[in-house]
Amino acid sequence: MLFNSFSFLLFFPIVTLLYFAVPHRARYLWLLVASYYFYMSWNPKYAVLIAASTLITYLSGILIGREVALPGGGAVWKKRLWVLLSMSSNLAILFFFKYFDFFIVNVNRILASSGLELLNPSFDVILPVGISFYTFQALSYTMDVYRGQIYVEKNLFKYALFVSFFPQLVAGPIERSKNLLVQISKRHTFDWQRMVDGLLLMLWGFFLKLVIADRVAILVNTVYNEPGSYEGLTLVFATICFGIQIYCDFASYSVIAIGSAQVMGFRLMDNFRQPYFSRSIGEFWRRWHISLSTWFRDYLYIPLGGCRKGTARKYLNVMIVFIVSGLWHGANWTFVIWGFLHGAFQVIGQITRPWKEWVADKLGIDRDAASFKLGQMVITFILANFAWIFFRAPSLTAAREIISGIGAVWNPWILTDGSLFLLGLTAKSFWAGVVAILILIGVSAAQYRGVRIRETFARQGIIFRWIVTLGLIFAVIIFGIYGPGYSASQFIYFQF
Repeated sequence: MLFNSFSFLLFFPIVTLLYFAVPHRARYLWLLVASYYFYMSWNPKYAVLIAASTLITYLSGILIGREVALPGGGAVWKKRLWVLLSMSSNLAILFFFKYFDFFIVNVNRILASSGLELLNPSFDVILPVGISFYTFQALSYTMDVYRGQIYVEKNLFKYALFVSFFPQLVAGPIERSKNLLVQISKRHTFDWQRMVDGLLLMLWGFFLKLVIADRVAILVNTVYNEPGSYEGLTLVFATICFGIQIYCDFASYSVIAIGSAQVMGFRLMDNFRQPYFSRSIGEFWRRWHISLSTWFRDYLYIPLGGCRKGTARKYLNVMIVFIVSGLWHGANWTFVIWGFLHGAFQVIGQITRPWKEWVADKLGIDRDAASFKLGQMVITFILANFAWIFFRAPSLTAAREIISGIGAVWNPWILTDGSLFLLGLTAKSFWAGVVAILILIGVSAAQYRGVRIRETFARQGIIFRWIVTLGLIFAVIIFGIYGPGYSASQFIYFQF
């Protein structure tokens, strides 16, 4: 059941109405049933996996909690054992369904090159929707209990709802127990303004997804499906469009998730904060997929030693985190290279920072000047989009073909001779996308400058608010990209 489907537009109001209709003590049970129904709408069989992950981490939390309650905090080795068992069993499930085929294929390549007997063929299993997201969310609970950062949740069904809460179940934000789990026991009363704010967030999410992301996806797919047929600025333009597509696609899911949860009284963490306005790759990752980057910071980077064990070790830890982040996104060497590039960009940026500041001071460059900051943003945008080539390309061979094609010819005339209208979009659809992207840039720029859009919008007159709201609704209806008979387009991050 996709957010941008008629099924969800029917499902969500029913769930919300009944949520406020049933007694408070039974509301979490209703949401748990609704969340499992939501997840089972893709494949009922995979509900067993999320149930298994839930039960494993729940029992681990109980066992760790028993040790913590003992005088002196219990036996450290026992607590570590339960954490290890929780992590190993969950990661084993994730490995089998997401990485086993990738592992077998690469082992067979090594064996074949050595003339050794190949392993059995891969199982070719279907990746369960959202498995990377809910696995990380469940594991964070176990580790937070171990660290004593939260109390053990003894109610299995409340904990099960924390793992399976449908708004953010399949593509985040990856929530923490100290934020979402504690809200499950709270009494949520119906609030009209909160509902309106949540619905407006959802509407903005649908605008990002249907009007922008799915529109530029047509152009991106046209070029990236046959990269050898294009060259020069056409490939550059398609790559930039993919950067826009993946942001709007992923941010739209997060915004719809946050908005739908807000309607019911839950507050989820922000997942994006204008990442393309970043002045460095380090800042980019403080603004992009925040729930994942902070997860890796808290549960991988810091345990590895963070920056506490010397400069060289810090840079090594950064590289490890980003390579693992690449693997988290997908079982393909393209994602590994993508993660490696982001790690390398960040390490190089940190190493060269003193030198860059020295050069700027010697040349008398004002580092607080708007032009200097804009230059940093442009460079960061270029680096991020270069890395997107590997993220979008189906293979390393295709990525190399795209990079070599970019440098093959200088063809600026495509910007004026109508060539861009031959990439899957009509001229009208193309310019509709341009206008929508300009609206997005304007809103993002205002947010970047500290304007609180929702609060500012709420202070406007009712006529203005209705004009903007109806304008967004009609934009989604008229300019949204729909397939035959309304074929909802899947969100990119569902594959992770």
